[in-house]
Amino acid sequence: MSNLNGWGLTARLITKHFGALGNRVSEAIANFDPETATEADRDRLADNLRSVAQKLAAARAAFDKEASDVVQLRQLIATDEQAAGTLAERLATGKISEATITLFCDELEGNKARLPQELQEEADAKQYMNELQTIVDALSKQLSEFDAQAKKALQALSSARAQQDLQQLRAERQAQLTGLQGMRGQSSALSALTRRAEAIRTDAEGLRIVTDIGQKPLDQAAELEAIRKSVSQPALGNESALARLQRLSGQASEPLALAKS
Repeated sequence: MSNLNGWGLTARLITKHFGALGNRVSEAIANFDPETATEADRDRLADNLRSVAQKLAAARAAFDKEASDVVQLRQLIATDEQAAGTLAERLATGKISEATITLFCDELEGNKARLPQELQEEADAKQYMNELQTIVDALSKQLSEFDAQAKKALQALSSARAQQDLQQLRAERQAQLTGLQGMRGQSSALSALTRRAEAIRTDAEGLRIVTDIGQKPLDQAAELEAIRKSVSQPALGNESALARLQRLSGQASEPLALAKS
């Protein structure tokens, strides 16, 4: 709180002495926020510091001149006061005119009357110089704090950006892995081939069932025909050699006829 009050006093001093410049510097102090400060803000503070420093240099020169004027005036008054005693003796002896004495006295009284004014001007110049010194010190401290806070802010920003890049990279890698896993688990081409093979197997099974149904009557007819043939033809397994020979020679009926006769 004391720091803010000090800056408020500094702002008032700047406004008092510099007018428009003071207003700009006062606004910079009042609006100072290291967390949102930019490089332009820093440059403006540095420019303000240089401007006030130049004013301080001029104020120091003015104070030195005022102090020198006071010293010279005091020395002149002291010298004239010492000379006043000797001038009285010279006036009494007629070595100096009354007009000269009158002029001397007028100057001495004028210098004594002017001394308070010179002392006041010296005091004002000193106060002005001291106020500028206070302002320069405050702005220097503020600029140092600005640089320190800006450095921290930049470090935080850099860290945040690095973290953002890391998380973005992780997200991209996760997306790639998810895509690769999807390719491994599901392939549209392979799925299509699998579905096609299943459809063909289903069609083939249907055709087999239909063919089996159509083939069954044919098989039954062939079986009946075989039964008929087996019944109409003698069993060759019990045929004797003579009967077989006669059957093959076409003479199977002749022996039977001879036997009957």
